[in-house]
Amino acid sequence: MSGTSDNIKGNIKETAGAVTGDEQLEAEGKTDQLTGKLKDAVNDVKDAAEGAIDKIRDRAKRD
Repeated sequence: MSGTSDNIKGNIKETAGAVTGDEQLEAEGKTDQLTGKLKDAVNDVKDAAEGAIDKIRDRAKRD
């Protein structure tokens, strides 16, 4: 599941938990949102690392 979908799912759970007074569901929602944010952050770092590696490879090919 992508970070965005985890974030959306978590937001829905948190809201449903808050509306119904279900503290466990609300906490699960917050956890899902955090999981989504972490997945997005990991993907951002991965993309940045891949970009840096590509630049290094391009420079090495020119030399």
